[in-house]
Amino acid sequence: MKLIFLLITLSFSALVAAFFIPKSQKTITPENVTSTHHPSLINQSQVSQSQINQSPDQPELGQVHWLRDLDAGRAESQKSGKPILLLFQEVPGCSNCTRFGNNTLSHPLIVEAIETYFVPVCIFNNKGGKDAEALKTFDEPAWNNPVVRIVRANNQDVVLRMPDFNSSLQLVNGMRRALDLTGVIVPRYLEHLEEELAAREAGLQTATFSMYCFWTGEGAFGSISGVIETEPGYQDGKEVVKVQFDPSVTSRTELEKLTQPKSFSACSKNEGFRSDREPKYYLAQTAYRFVPMTSLQASRANTLVGKGQSPEELFSPRQLSLLKKVSENPKKDWKNMIGRSVNEMWSM
Repeated sequence: MKLIFLLITLSFSALVAAFFIPKSQKTITPENVTSTHHPSLINQSQVSQSQINQSPDQPELGQVHWLRDLDAGRAESQKSGKPILLLFQEVPGCSNCTRFGNNTLSHPLIVEAIETYFVPVCIFNNKGGKDAEALKTFDEPAWNNPVVRIVRANNQDVVLRMPDFNSSLQLVNGMRRALDLTGVIVPRYLEHLEEELAAREAGLQTATFSMYCFWTGEGAFGSISGVIETEPGYQDGKEVVKVQFDPSVTSRTELEKLTQPKSFSACSKNEGFRSDREPKYYLAQTAYRFVPMTSLQASRANTLVGKGQSPEELFSPRQLSLLKKVSENPKKDWKNMIGRSVNEMWSM
C-alpha cells in the first residue's frame, strides 16, 4: 500500500511542481508592489550606499544595512514616507548586544521587514558627536543595552519604545503595529512570524498522534490553527506525528477531536519517538524544499502542496526570489532546506 501511495504521490507532486513553479515566474520585490497597496515602499538601493555601515566585525548590527546618521534617516523618511526604525546600540558591545545582533537582527524575515518597510538607522550609544546628539534628542542613556524605537521623520514615536533585547517578538510586534498605524498592509509572512514567535516565547506544548500514514497525518495537522511545528516518525511500532502547538489557541483534546474523523488517535506518551527520514513529504517533492522557511511556514506549506494548492502566499518576496533562482537553475546542486534553520538563507 505504501508503494502504491508513493507512486500516486510522486505523479501528483510532478503536476504540483509544474503548475506552481513556472520557469518565467516573476520576482516579487518591493519595486514590484504597486503604490496603491503599499504606498511607502521604495527600492532600498536608492539609499546612498556611502551612508550605510555594515561590517562582519560588528555582530551587534546583525544582518541589517543601517544608515549611521539620524539626519540622513529623517531625509529618507520624508522622501519615502516610511517610518524610521532606530536602533540604539553599544558597538562594540557586551554579550547582550552581540546576542541581539546575532539572533533578532540576523533573522532573515525580520531583516527583510526592516529593510523593506522602514528606514533603518543605528545610533551608537557609546560614541560622541552625532551619535551623542541623537541620544540626547531621544533622551536615551549611553552605554545601554539595545533599544529600538520606530519614529516619524519629525522624531515622534509611532509605537512605544522597545527595550526588551531578549525578545524577537517585541520587535516584530512593534513593526506590525507601526505598519497598521501608518496605513501599510502588513505582509502575511510577518503575521505568520509574529504568530510563531508569540507561541514559542510563551511556551509550546507537545502531543503525539498515531495514524495509518504519517504523510497524511502531517498534512492534516499543518492546517490547524495553533499548530506551530509537525514531525513524522515512529513510536511503539506505529506511524505517528509529533505536534508542537500553542496551548493558548488549541489543546491536545481539541487536536484529537478535529482529527478523529481521519482515525487519528492521541498517544498516551511522547517518549520513544523516532524521526522519519522524509519530513514534510509533500513539500519535499517540489522545488519548495530548497527554500529556507520557519517551522510554521513549512508545516502550512506542506499542507497546501498536499492539497494541490500554491503555498506562495506564505513566503516573503526574498523567499520567492530565491525560489525563482532555483527554478531558473535546475541543474545546480541545491541543498534540501527542510528541517534546517531559516537563517540558512544567508548562505544562499
